[in-house]
Amino acid sequence: MSNATPFVNIAAYKFITFDDTATQRPRYQEICARLDLKGTILLTPEGINMFLSGTRANIDEYLAWLRQDPRFADIEVKESLSSEQSHKRMLVKLKSEIITMRMPLIKPEEGRAPFVEAKTLKRWLDQGHDDDGKPVVMVDTRNDFEVDVGTFENTVDYRIKKFTEFPAVIEEHKADFSGKTVVTFCTGGIRCEKAAIHMQNIGYENVYQLEGGILKYFEEVGGDHYTGDCFVFDYRTALNPKLEPTETVQCFACRAVVTPRQQLSPDYVYGVSCPACVKQPA
Repeated sequence: MSNATPFVNIAAYKFITFDDTATQRPRYQEICARLDLKGTILLTPEGINMFLSGTRANIDEYLAWLRQDPRFADIEVKESLSSEQSHKRMLVKLKSEIITMRMPLIKPEEGRAPFVEAKTLKRWLDQGHDDDGKPVVMVDTRNDFEVDVGTFENTVDYRIKKFTEFPAVIEEHKADFSGKTVVTFCTGGIRCEKAAIHMQNIGYENVYQLEGGILKYFEEVGGDHYTGDCFVFDYRTALNPKLEPTETVQCFACRAVVTPRQQLSPDYVYGVSCPACVKQPA
């Protein structure tokens, strides 16, 4: 993608006590409107989550403004580029959780699960074990339709429909990971951070989260040990390991992911139907 690409897309989150969300919401709305940013910001008692798109200058100005709040001075940001804004409108929402898990005892700001950085994970996967010689098992914490777009090789995928299903299924399968090092991962780090903390709480001994998720892995090491693309929740639908948009789309009717090959089907009619919803019973 050309260096002249005009729009920067950022994904960022931080778990931190954020008890003045209602007061802060108008300030976020005002600056996003002034800078013509598009995307979604979630303000919750446990922290912030955001996906924003704008020009380089306006994104930089927004981040400088955000980091004036000491709670978010060290927030980590993942970036990608696109020829148009990755969202079509701007929403600032008040929510009870950054990502719904319904596990109130999980408070990541009180102590994170251990994390592994992308370059270290690649080295572990290259050599087939961690630095202590333990086999490394990747656990995908995303929903099944996201996994179908792409995931790490030989990953454990429980085909969950929503993240609230994860705590029960990972507890049920705890014995499967005895003597192994587990690395949880997701798109940008939020779900896998909560997942790893929960796993520690129920007795997993060697569990890490992939720092920054798949997007940070793509940014730092590319697509080694990963097959396919990464689903993202914006108009681009999926990014390849170069963080470029792909031809994968979502069906307007049923929201199923439709690959370029599936788009060749007579059942795929743009804006109307796809092979997945045509096969669904009436």
